Amino acid sequence: MDLKTAFYISLLFLSISCTTENRPKEVVLYENYCASCHIAPDIQDLPKDIWKNNVLPAMAARMGIITTENHPYHNLSFPEQMAIIKTGIFPSKPIIEADDWELLKNYIIDLAPDSITNKNDRIKSASLSQFNSNPISLDSAVGSLYTFLKIDTANSTILTGTRKGELASFDLITKENKLKGYFNRAITDAKIIGDSAYVTSMGLLVPSEIPSGKIILKYNNTSASLMDSLHRPVHTLYVDLDKNGTEEIVVSEFGDLHGKLTLLEKDSYGFYKKRSLLNIPGTLRVIPKDMNADGKDDLVVLAAQGDEAVYILYQKENLEFTVEKVLRFSPVYGSSWFELVDYNGDGYDDIITVNGDNADESYVSKPYHGMRIHLNDGQNNFKETFFYPLNGATRVIAKDFDQDGDLDFALLATFPDYENHPEYNFVYLENENSKNYTFKQEHLTDMKMARWFLMDSADIDGDGDEDIVLSALTYSFTPVPKELEEAWGESYTDLLILENKLH
Repeated sequence: MDLKTAFYISLLFLSISCTTENRPKEVVLYENYCASCHIAPDIQDLPKDIWKNNVLPAMAARMGIITTENHPYHNLSFPEQMAIIKTGIFPSKPIIEADDWELLKNYIIDLAPDSITNKNDRIKSASLSQFNSNPISLDSAVGSLYTFLKIDTANSTILTGTRKGELASFDLITKENKLKGYFNRAITDAKIIGDSAYVTSMGLLVPSEIPSGKIILKYNNTSASLMDSLHRPVHTLYVDLDKNGTEEIVVSEFGDLHGKLTLLEKDSYGFYKKRSLLNIPGTLRVIPKDMNADGKDDLVVLAAQGDEAVYILYQKENLEFTVEKVLRFSPVYGSSWFELVDYNGDGYDDIITVNGDNADESYVSKPYHGMRIHLNDGQNNFKETFFYPLNGATRVIAKDFDQDGDLDFALLATFPDYENHPEYNFVYLENENSKNYTFKQEHLTDMKMARWFLMDSADIDGDGDEDIVLSALTYSFTPVPKELEEAWGESYTDLLILENKLH
């Protein structure tokens, strides 16, 4: 995420000897403490008050500078405190001299700007014209708490999961919404096969070190846990990686201070063995794709906590992988999602990323939030060739929605500039010139209907073009205008079907 882990990972038990090499000592301190495990963020990327009141106190705790006023365990439950203590994240003794800490802190505060400029106001945007809007109410209750959304084209349904653990299926033909089961905690993934439902329950939705997530198999009225003690799983991939006829399960355990990417492999008795593929926090999306043309599916992974990066896990024999980090971002970016598509039609998959997670302690409109296109040179070396600014961008779908031969983009921004452009919660970019990166932006106009949080796309009406479905989440991550918060709390709209007008 953006601020919460901006300096976290690199500060674990780090001790340095600051040889100035003709450079100011505070510069060497900054480079050594803030760039050993992730990119050192540009001090200009956050305003002075956020550095002073949020980032630096968190950074101090990571270096063992713990006081009554700055205590990382404040207001946490005893089980949560014990789970954090076991991680060893917060040293019991300072790992930096007091004078050095003061020097480093003052250096950052002195260089930080009073404010940062929002560039989104320069974007021209018009009302959405490519799609017709069809709001759907799934129940008789106001407000929505959807944490999972997936279009199930095989069954002509839309699957939804809630923060409370309710899994439901909306029939696109009969317009009926049927409860498929209750799973106690927030649902982040589900798939239906006949009478069976495979459901991933996140456990604790809020940041926590307590691993309480599960993957549950429900068959008719019977349920069984396929795997428990998962650390806040947010994405689940079912794929037969080794082509032996049995699917493996790849789980993105986002975690909090710690996290991992986990492979679950079924043994001859039908039980799953658990193995870690990446021991890093913040894994949140995996796409299987043969990235080196060797006939085996590799795993392309986005991690968004601390060292924000995209990895390729190249599959070898016996479900072993070699890991390559192919993209790396500043830890204040708030990476949120990615797509793997051939943008320029050269036969190689490119990476489209969005960053804009703004839910931690640094809520401010950031000019570096938005969508980035990273082109592949054919050897899986990726170079950023285009940036499209969008405050709070958190989801992207890349498809040829107008069927003119190039890729268009549907974008969700969970954290737009609500004071100036709340309508940029959903944005559609029509590609007008792929080579010159020219796009026409359109947006939804009725922002009082809902706050859109998740998005999926498919041809749901069978007319040959791609439609979009949005789901709502009535939950205040960050400050929003009172009139919007009240409208969302009173709205009955749960889903919004954007029907493509092409056919």
